[in-house]
Amino acid sequence: MRINALLPTLISASLLISVSCTRPSAAEKIGVVTKAATTEPADTVAAATADSMTTPPARPGSADMIFGIPVDSYSIVTGKVKRNQFISSILASQGVEWNTIEELLRENRETFDPRRVRTGSSWSAFITKDTLSRTDYFIYTHDPRVTYVFSLKDTLAIYRYDAEITRKLRYSSGTITTSLWETAMENGLNPNLSAELSEIYAWTIDFFGLQSGDRFKVIYEEEFIGDESAGIRGIHAALFEHSGNAIYAIPFIQDSTLSFFDTTGASLRKAFLKAPLRYSRISSRFSGARMHPILKIVRPHHGIDYAAPIGTPVVAIGDGRVTSTSYERGSGRMVRITHNSVYSTAYLHLSRYGPGIASGVYVKQGQVIGYVGSSGLSTGPHLDFRFYRNGHAVDPLKVEAPPVNPVAPESMEDFRKIAEGYMNLLTTISY
Repeated sequence: MRINALLPTLISASLLISVSCTRPSAAEKIGVVTKAATTEPADTVAAATADSMTTPPARPGSADMIFGIPVDSYSIVTGKVKRNQFISSILASQGVEWNTIEELLRENRETFDPRRVRTGSSWSAFITKDTLSRTDYFIYTHDPRVTYVFSLKDTLAIYRYDAEITRKLRYSSGTITTSLWETAMENGLNPNLSAELSEIYAWTIDFFGLQSGDRFKVIYEEEFIGDESAGIRGIHAALFEHSGNAIYAIPFIQDSTLSFFDTTGASLRKAFLKAPLRYSRISSRFSGARMHPILKIVRPHHGIDYAAPIGTPVVAIGDGRVTSTSYERGSGRMVRITHNSVYSTAYLHLSRYGPGIASGVYVKQGQVIGYVGSSGLSTGPHLDFRFYRNGHAVDPLKVEAPPVNPVAPESMEDFRKIAEGYMNLLTTISY
């Protein structure tokens, strides 16, 4: 859907927002105002796909029926999937015979993949109250959106239920007293909203340096399962006032890619270099389980090894601040750089550091921060390069460099119309 087509919907929503919104008393007490639109649902995703069950499915949580199962007829045992636990072992622990389990999983492999069971997900076993104590049904809740019902009675079957998801156009405004995340939590907002805002403004705002009095307005779409928030589907537009500067985030599709720009048409993001050095080959890739070439044990390798001669210059892939230069056992001589509140990188096994590189120093994209070596646990000269997003290691080869091109001159007229529409809409939101 093109952004242009969203404007009439958003403008209509703004009229409804202006007459339907109330100020939460809790927000008034702490000095953070947060409001949510009570617009009609933008979309609803129909749920139950298990229409072939013997008993018609009922809404989860009804007094006497769960997915068509009469609750009062069974004793219910509940639990959570433990680490490295299989669904088959859970079924076996509830008295289901192994040949029944094998047949059930084999005949329903297109519906349910037992390899994708999540640690921490909940399950319930429905056990008959007679002397047989037989498990007739088993419910596995993969996540709030997807539930699987295992029928173990006359016919062995697995049915998938997709929760009914309602999408609503909403907005919030807030004044920061401590942090963006705490602002969201204190006002009952989905914490993903703060993560989404941090992602959009990662290159323009230091979210670790927010000041009391900074404030924001945001128009977004939120998904609900019943009355419970199921996540943020996406942000339509935002305004963040930081250190006295008003920074708009205006969405615009360019080259088939949706990106956010300021009011001048400049991208809110900067790109990373594809690699931190000129290398001959990749000698080891990102892996969750790799045999360590020296320790001879299997453990994660959360980086990319670039084979290159000793002394090959290593450069920062983006602007940032050096947070440490140290010698760390197996990692050898390394440099860590924080690029913004979302992204950081690490450069391991260096032979020496670049000129002037020390903790606290700001570096520019392409600046030499060290040289390839073989320090630490290393079988030969190479650079182990690591990329982190929100503190979690991600595969550097799968990171899509954010766009840097401004809005093209031939598209500026369309962009200005869209920007004006969103800016007018944001002005209807009070702090």
